[in-house]
Amino acid sequence: MVENVTHEHIASFFLVGIPGLENVHCWIGIPVCLLFVLTLLGNSIIIATIKLEPSLHQPMYFFLCMLATNDMCLASSAALKMLAIFWFDAHWINFDACLTQMYFIHTLCIMESAILVAMAFDRFVAICVPLHYASILTTSMVTKLGLVGLIRGMLMVLPCPVLIKRLPYYTKYVIPHAYCEHMAVVKLASGNTLINRAYGISVALSVITVDLGLIATSYVKILQSVFRLSSQNARSKALGTCAAHVCTILVSYTPALFSFLSHRIGKKVPPSVHIIFASMYLLVPSAVNPVVYGVKTKQIRDRVIDLFFTHKKFPEK
Repeated sequence: MVENVTHEHIASFFLVGIPGLENVHCWIGIPVCLLFVLTLLGNSIIIATIKLEPSLHQPMYFFLCMLATNDMCLASSAALKMLAIFWFDAHWINFDACLTQMYFIHTLCIMESAILVAMAFDRFVAICVPLHYASILTTSMVTKLGLVGLIRGMLMVLPCPVLIKRLPYYTKYVIPHAYCEHMAVVKLASGNTLINRAYGISVALSVITVDLGLIATSYVKILQSVFRLSSQNARSKALGTCAAHVCTILVSYTPALFSFLSHRIGKKVPPSVHIIFASMYLLVPSAVNPVVYGVKTKQIRDRVIDLFFTHKKFPEK
């Protein structure tokens, strides 16, 4: 690999895939492909259904469209290269292409978290101050919340590739991962990576603690309001509107927390387990979210059935 070095860093990285499971990569590619196809199909159906049904043109469903779009972009950023590794042995990735993939994956992950916070805020306003729902969550406000989440993610992740570019990469070029994850790339550097590690941990901790804190606060307020309702039916209906969002939060944050902790303090966790969970964090929520919302949200379920199965025309509004 003499020609793989240019100036202060190597020209390309070699992505292993899942260390220790190279012999079954072709089989691992099957569930990855299925999850990717489900992500594209399921989220496309959600977006199309909301777009075609005027009664779903509400803040809750606009946030859901943002989540669906983000999920498709996130899955595409990781799954295409993973499938190339598993099925075509296309392990090499250009240095700058690796940093680009890393930037998009981490930015979209932070954006995903921001959307979940916005959706929790939506449920808080709908249940705790329903009379002011329309005046608070206007189309303009929904757009601003989406833009703030996107800009936050872009700005928070931007220093990561910039800081990596300043590091020398002379000899190590094998990344024991299925995609270009920040810490996996940083560990290969030949120089002092303290600033990179500190910044990466700071970003991850701040996003997790702030966003989970805001979501938890919203649901504490929601539960307080719900249990003040006198009617059991009203309480059930109010909690039912939150069920899909709670499922999405659990599916999104559980593997993310495991991946984050095992990467930094789980020294005894086998590399293959860590990589599998890190991959699940990107692919599983993106595929499961449209199923959760399709099953748990009656309005979407009914419209999907009408649109794709009964071929009924929607009543004009």
